Amino acid sequence: MDYKIVTDGSCDLPPELCREKDIDVVPFYVSFDSENYRKEIVEMPIRTFYDQMVADPDTFPKSSMPSVQDYADVFTPILEEGKAIICICITTKFSGSYQSAMNAKEMLLESFPDARITVIDSTINTVLQGLFVLEAAKMYDAGVPYEKAVEELESIKSTGRIFFTVGNIDYLKHGGRIGKLAGLAGSVLGIRPLITLKEGEIFPSGVARSRKKSLEKVYELLWQYIQEVDAKPDAYRICVGYGYDIEEAEEFRKGAVRFLNAKGYAAADEEICKYQIGATISVHTGPYPLGFGIIKKAKI
Repeated sequence: MDYKIVTDGSCDLPPELCREKDIDVVPFYVSFDSENYRKEIVEMPIRTFYDQMVADPDTFPKSSMPSVQDYADVFTPILEEGKAIICICITTKFSGSYQSAMNAKEMLLESFPDARITVIDSTINTVLQGLFVLEAAKMYDAGVPYEKAVEELESIKSTGRIFFTVGNIDYLKHGGRIGKLAGLAGSVLGIRPLITLKEGEIFPSGVARSRKKSLEKVYELLWQYIQEVDAKPDAYRICVGYGYDIEEAEEFRKGAVRFLNAKGYAAADEEICKYQIGATISVHTGPYPLGFGIIKKAKI
């Protein structure tokens, strides 16, 4: 059965890569005034978004999930072509995007009763979700059957982790994502929180007193997980997720290659990619998130 990969805007894959891999993206919305919401990338380029964030640090933007109709508009042409759909959504702990996709599925089954639509709660987000989506695309390109691809995606999603730090904790507070991080940094000036995302939720992983120290500790968090799961370079994907500062991100990425190689983990320079974290997530992290996504590769 021929099928198409669909995901929501949380995946943070470059638009040109999505076009190359024939991945359809249903964008989130973003607003700086809580009234006028624009589609991320489509109507609000990510660079414009970050520039506005940095220029006006006292304004905290908000995001809004794709609607049922947004999903229906993307699903319908695919179903009209007689294709099945694998739709990969941001963790349900962060957004109702999954429910919008499910509601669109139920609505469209009335018109397309034989349609095959699988909506997956990825339990992850941002660039890690992007890696997960790329694994789906890789399986499609390799001719992996629909049901097998769904089964494999469900089996690897729990291996996904994000380890990152942010410029400060203010955006996490305003974005309502503080949760278990509430006591992490308190009000101590200059404290940088270290954060892990696993199983759809964020967890505190320590603090540092400078940007440099926080980034060094992010390296260590990644290495601890690699050891924990006995990850091998040919079995896991790793990427760097960054915000406003691309130069810092590239130095961080190069440093990661050196760090891992020094530990005996043969990380080829070209295999650790970097993707810019989009507006969907950066409304919660602020303009200076930086860290890693890592996930097990799908079996083909």
